[in-house]
Amino acid sequence: MKSCVKDIMTTYVVAVRPGASFKEMAARLHEFRVSAFPVIDDEGTVLGVVSEDDLLAKEAVALTLADQRPGISERIADRLHRPGREEDGLTAGVLMSHPAVTITPDEPVESAARLMYNCRVKRLPVVNSDGRLVGIVSRSDVLAVFDRSDSEIRNEIVDDVILRGFLQDPRMFAVTVKAGVVTMQGSPETAGLGRDIMRMVRHVQGVVAVRDRLSYPTDD
Repeated sequence: MKSCVKDIMTTYVVAVRPGASFKEMAARLHEFRVSAFPVIDDEGTVLGVVSEDDLLAKEAVALTLADQRPGISERIADRLHRPGREEDGLTAGVLMSHPAVTITPDEPVESAARLMYNCRVKRLPVVNSDGRLVGIVSRSDVLAVFDRSDSEIRNEIVDDVILRGFLQDPRMFAVTVKAGVVTMQGSPETAGLGRDIMRMVRHVQGVVAVRDRLSYPTDD
């Protein structure tokens, strides 16, 4: 069955307060090998997110980060350390992207993937009903859920959904899976049974989309 955000999220989250300086944030990026972290208040409520991109956009990455993390050019490092920079005034509260794009633990992983795609973000802080930080989920966490072969997905549909879940003869259905896209063909005993099977198929982990090609009988 499909995973929820709570099944894949990281519960140990590196977060900062709004008053954290850019030097502190740059040091944490390097120390914890992360590319972003949530900004939280004293109650743990997520206020925003500071990413490496946010820091670079504001020219506020420390020289140690430029020296120690690959991918940051010497040209950017030179720009960051021009004489007379007001570095100490650039805090997490100033640099963060807000409001933060967040998700709750019980949301399906597919919702997290859709949210990341639509909002163009690489990670999502996970918050409880009070908006307090309980974890974080990254793009790699989400992609790992979809890392199942077509044969694994098909076997689960045939064995766990059709046979064990609905006690139906799998030979009544033709199930094909290609790149996570499931095509269902066959004739269920009732329209209601067919709809229930399709609903469960959509909840199989790794299923990207479902093509309903069932021949539905007319129920009395």
